[in-house]
Amino acid sequence: MKYDFDKVVDRKNTNCLKYDFMKEFHKPEDVMSLWVADMDFESPKEVREALIRAAEHGIYGYTDTKADYYEAVADWFEKGFGWRPEEKWMVKVPGVVFGISTAIRGLTEPGDAVLIQTPVYYPFARSIERNGRKVVRNSLCYNDGKYVIDFDDFENKIRENNVKLFIMCSPHNPVGRVWTREELMRMGEICQTYGVVVVSDEIHCDFTYSGHEHTIYASLGKKFAEHSVICTAPSKTFNLAGLQISNIFIVNPELRKRFISALNRTGYMSPNMMGIYAAQAAYRYGRPWLDALKAYLAENLDFVRTFVREELPGIRLVEPEGTYLIWLDCSSLEYSDAELNDRILNEAKLWLDGGSMFGEEGENFQRINIACPRSVLKDALIRFKQIL
Repeated sequence: MKYDFDKVVDRKNTNCLKYDFMKEFHKPEDVMSLWVADMDFESPKEVREALIRAAEHGIYGYTDTKADYYEAVADWFEKGFGWRPEEKWMVKVPGVVFGISTAIRGLTEPGDAVLIQTPVYYPFARSIERNGRKVVRNSLCYNDGKYVIDFDDFENKIRENNVKLFIMCSPHNPVGRVWTREELMRMGEICQTYGVVVVSDEIHCDFTYSGHEHTIYASLGKKFAEHSVICTAPSKTFNLAGLQISNIFIVNPELRKRFISALNRTGYMSPNMMGIYAAQAAYRYGRPWLDALKAYLAENLDFVRTFVREELPGIRLVEPEGTYLIWLDCSSLEYSDAELNDRILNEAKLWLDGGSMFGEEGENFQRINIACPRSVLKDALIRFKQIL
């Protein structure tokens, strides 16, 4: 089947966070948006048809999932990653950040230390702080255009701060690393030594580039699975973020009991009906669409790679191994971080995610979402060139 990812879909005036809230976010009305991590592509036809059937039924009451939903999800992970979760491990929540916050409340106590690897997705630190826990940072090392883990610092931070929980981003947002099996096992062994529970955000797991393979953390072995919370969702993969459905897998029954107890205290009762139908259709029928999308994203990445090399002197692309987010190193420019952000917004008229929001290690970097038609991406990069 031919999929038209070059098609430009007008998302304005649809209450779209990406395009309709410039004023509320104090941005100029004429900026081009490549910030928030959702895609400018229509979801698979099968997903849209499932939603239409559900809408035409006309009754939208309380809804939950049956065995066929679990089978669709489990089949997806087994085929894609060689890991088949059991149905009893699954806990459904509205979103991965919601799940992470629930894990923080359920698996730690106020004042406990929680480790993150910065620069990293900014809701991690916010969720820790807003739940009255202590943020501990294991800064990733940036060497010759690539990020690696400082394992000595990782272990020292855990030991010195009596860390209880490690929130891992795998694949990593925003630096684009797909952690190798060896890296995952080394982090896991350290966490095992000190009794640290690993909360693994794997929402970008379906997006890896040639030569890189995502490993589900719980698939490393029983001892790793027993001390982990695996956070997944179809939202990034199939552009379903607005439908509020995520699947959290917790093998250990005691951890799962504590997680569910914290979940119940939020008042959350049952999943979004439309999210259920969309997720089930996506996981059952969406593989051909995703394969075509990944090929298109690889071409987008090639386009960016060439443009940066030929047209953006002083800018370095941090080569991504996964996700549809690219990380640009702008540290060679003669701008402060604040000046860089101001020029991009007010001169280039681009709304990007400035790197400093991911931690101080992200200063003078920019995150760009390349999940858009190539014509849009080209326009954005031409605008970016203006600040040089």
